[in-house]
Amino acid sequence: MIKIFSKPNCVQCSMTLRTLDRQGVSYQVVDVSQDAEAAAQVQAWGYRQVPVVQFGQEHWSGFRPERLAAISATA
Repeated sequence: MIKIFSKPNCVQCSMTLRTLDRQGVSYQVVDVSQDAEAAAQVQAWGYRQVPVVQFGQEHWSGFRPERLAAISATA
C-alpha cells in the first residue's frame, strides 16, 4: 500500500496524486494537518515538507516522478 502524507493546498502533493492517478495506482492520503500522529511520524523520519510518500519500508519527500514510475511498475 502506498501512503501519501499531504496537506491542503500543496502543489507538489497534487502533482504526486495526479501522477499516481494517471498510472492507475491506488493509494491512501493522510492529511498531516488533521492527523497529529501522522505529522509526528513524518517528523520522526526527518522530513519538514510534504508530500511524503511511503511505499513499504521506503519513504521520500517531494514530487519525485521517477520514483513514482518505479513503484507503479511494482504496485
